[in-house]
Amino acid sequence: MKTKTEIFTGMATALVTPFSSGRVDYEAYGRLIEYQLNGGADALCVLGTTGESATVSLRERKSIIACAKERVNKKVPILVGTGSNYTERTLKMTVEAEKMGADACLVVTPYYNKTSEDGLIKHYKKVAGSVDIPIILYDVPSRTGMKISRSVLRALSEVENIVAIKQANPDLTEVGKQMAEFYGRYDFYSGNDELTLPLLSLGARGVISAVGNIIPNEISTLCHAFFANDISKARRLQHSVAPLVEEMFAEVSPIPLKCALSKMGLCKNELRLPLAPSTREKEIERIILDFIKN
Repeated sequence: MKTKTEIFTGMATALVTPFSSGRVDYEAYGRLIEYQLNGGADALCVLGTTGESATVSLRERKSIIACAKERVNKKVPILVGTGSNYTERTLKMTVEAEKMGADACLVVTPYYNKTSEDGLIKHYKKVAGSVDIPIILYDVPSRTGMKISRSVLRALSEVENIVAIKQANPDLTEVGKQMAEFYGRYDFYSGNDELTLPLLSLGARGVISAVGNIIPNEISTLCHAFFANDISKARRLQHSVAPLVEEMFAEVSPIPLKCALSKMGLCKNELRLPLAPSTREKEIERIILDFIKN
C-alpha cells in the first residue's frame, strides 16, 4: 500500500476568478482570498470549475497562481485545478503548477473526449508521473459525462502521489462503496455542498466547497464540528446552509456565486461567455439577507 500524503482537513474553497472589463481583477482576487483566510478556510482551490478555468489563458493561469501564492503566504495549502480534455495540456499545466509552488493539483476527468477506463488510467498515470506533488482526482459526471469507477481507483491505488478524490458524484450508494473499499488509501472530499455531512459521516476528510466563497466560516465550522464529535452542531449547520446551497445551484455555478459576491461587495458580477449573469438577482439577494438575519 502506498504512503499517503494528507493535503488538508476541513474546507477548501473552490475560489471564483473575478473579472473586470474582460480581464482578471487581481485587486478583487486579493479581497476574496483575505475573506477566505479571515473566514477560516483550511485550503484554497484556484482555477477549478468554479474558477471558470476553461476560459482562462495559460498566461493568466500563471498570474493567478502567483497572486494566490503571494496573498496566501503559506497560511493554508493551495490546490490548483489543472485538468483538461487533452492529456498533454493537462500534463503541461500540472508541471507548471508544481513549478509555481502548488501544494497539490486537482485533475478532473477528461470532458468531451470521453475515454475508456483504460484511457482514463493511462491519462492519470501519465499526469501523476510528471510531478512529485499530490494529485487529487476529480469525479464530476454531471460536467464531464464520465465517472471514476472502483476499478479505475484500484488501478491507480499504487500510484504514490495520487492521494485523494474530490467526489461530486451524487450516487451515494456508489460513493459509499468506494469509501468502504478505499478508506485509508485515498482521502475523500465532498464536491457537493449539500452532501458534505453525509460524506463526512462515511469518512471524508472535508469538502472542496463552492458555497464556501460566500460563507467560509460556516462550512469550515461544520467540518470541524463533525471532527470534534459535535454531530448535532454539524447537523444544524448543514440544515441552516441548505437554502443558500440550493439557491447557489439554481443556475450553473459560478453564475449565482458571482451575483452573491457582487452583492457582498467582494467582486464584480462578471463572467466569461458562454456563462452569463444570473437572472435571479432578487432571489439571491433575498436568500443572503435571510441567511445573515438568521
